[in-house]
Amino acid sequence: MLKQFKNFIATGNVIDLAVAVIMAGALGAVIKGFVSKIAMPLIGLVLGGVSFSDKFWTPGTEVYKSVAAAKEAGVAAVEYGAWVDTIISLLVVGFVMFLIVKAYNKTKKPVEAAAPSGPSDNDLLTEIRDALKK
Repeated sequence: MLKQFKNFIATGNVIDLAVAVIMAGALGAVIKGFVSKIAMPLIGLVLGGVSFSDKFWTPGTEVYKSVAAAKEAGVAAVEYGAWVDTIISLLVVGFVMFLIVKAYNKTKKPVEAAAPSGPSDNDLLTEIRDALKK
């Protein structure tokens, strides 16, 4: 059983998958940094200096200066700014994955169509039978 597990782990597919998971984690950190440190400040600048990460809504008429103040008061705070950041991260990840797949597909050799195979065994036996009947 240990030998089977060793063979399973040593196969290329498992190692490729492990590398892909590690790379995805690193790519996720890079994209999160890009969105929070570059993209969102630029979007906020275009929209008049708005910072989405600080945007939130609380039910009722009471106004709170920050999410932390609302939570400290025991009020539910809907942090829609963080959600906007997450949506933009998703779009950036999707676009990056699209570019990676597109580049991969360009380098991949086209699959050649299989050569037409000859008649099957049943077809040959049928021909022999028909020839013997004559």
